[in-house]
Amino acid sequence: MQMNRTGTGGLVDRSRAISFSFDGKRYRGHPGDTLASALLANGVVLTGRSFKYHRPRGIVSAGSEEPNALVELRKGAYREPNTRATMVELFEGLEANSQNRWPSLQYDLLSVNSLLSSVFVAGFYYKTFMWPAALWEKLYEPAIRRAAGLGRAADEADPDHYEKVTAHCDVLIVGGGPAGIAAAVAASQSNARVILVDEGAALGGRAIDDAATIDDTHAIKWVAAMEEHLKHAPNVKVLKRTTVFGCYDDQTFGAVERVADHLPRADAKMPRQRLWRIVARRSLVAAGATERPLVFGGNDRPGVMLAGAVRTYINRYGVAPGRKAVVFTNNDDALKTVNDLAASGVKVVAIVDSRRTKSAVATRAAEAVGATLFSAAVVRNTIGSKRVRGVEIDTAGGQTMSVDCDLLAVSGGWNPNVQL
Repeated sequence: MQMNRTGTGGLVDRSRAISFSFDGKRYRGHPGDTLASALLANGVVLTGRSFKYHRPRGIVSAGSEEPNALVELRKGAYREPNTRATMVELFEGLEANSQNRWPSLQYDLLSVNSLLSSVFVAGFYYKTFMWPAALWEKLYEPAIRRAAGLGRAADEADPDHYEKVTAHCDVLIVGGGPAGIAAAVAASQSNARVILVDEGAALGGRAIDDAATIDDTHAIKWVAAMEEHLKHAPNVKVLKRTTVFGCYDDQTFGAVERVADHLPRADAKMPRQRLWRIVARRSLVAAGATERPLVFGGNDRPGVMLAGAVRTYINRYGVAPGRKAVVFTNNDDALKTVNDLAASGVKVVAIVDSRRTKSAVATRAAEAVGATLFSAAVVRNTIGSKRVRGVEIDTAGGQTMSVDCDLLAVSGGWNPNVQL
């Protein structure tokens, strides 16, 4: 029973079910899901605990920028710690476990540390546990590491094998969104040797996440048509599930391809991952942008998500991450989330806009879904324990109001991904 799965939409295959487990409990998802989207579809919002105070942590984003949903995969020699649930493709029999909790994720005894946060300040350990010196290595340090550590590395030798490849091209395109795809198509028509790289399992980027229209065609159909064109272009190589991690001298790039991470077990003749050394005459970075969060009390509580990520789960995975939502923003882009939430059956009860000037876009969005618009206002705190149950809003008039919700979508604008 996937309580938060929408009836239509997305790239998931609803005709097939996939069984997986999280902390020993069985769930079901669909091909095309990530572990994060499948957990949200099943109503699971608590995915981890914070490093120091063991505060509840939930899924914030939908991509490689995810800071909270770090899980441990597989068992024995195949055990892999600190893997982002947002980047784990679902497969039959996947076993995932939460980290940094004892005795369980729901009831973590070390969460008492949050009550002592005023005592456990930065450097507390090194100023306090210095005497007697002999106990540092034998008692203090092991205890601190067990309390504050994240995943567990495998105790046995890695049974998988890996490859490295060198490739040369005329044009390297980093990013498989509409801009990257269009550039690859254009470059392919000039007979240039083209390599198109994207870290996702499917091309399309935010065009899919936002259910955009390109050339009067729905993004999913447009991407499929362009991908088919590139497939038959002999001078184009498309690398999915591949992350470009660095740009070096003489237009040399490093990339890691996740060849078999999405499979239950890699074939004996198949590498698990492949390291690419790509030498390009020209490069084009079309890696999109990363959404900024907003700062307020309790913004780390499960149920607080980036507004763009909420749209991703709705439009790419067919998952509505909540039932009653508040959108908190300082820009118009997040207001797209209001419409997508309403279309997926989620009640948007309030829009909190921190801008001093009232936005006409926000006004129309609030009227369209019957939400209350708070202009020149901010969310000051979230209410709840292991997930959001409501928010406290500081209004323009200086009042503090409480609004019930189980999802808070936030947006502080976007930063372009120009790190390369």
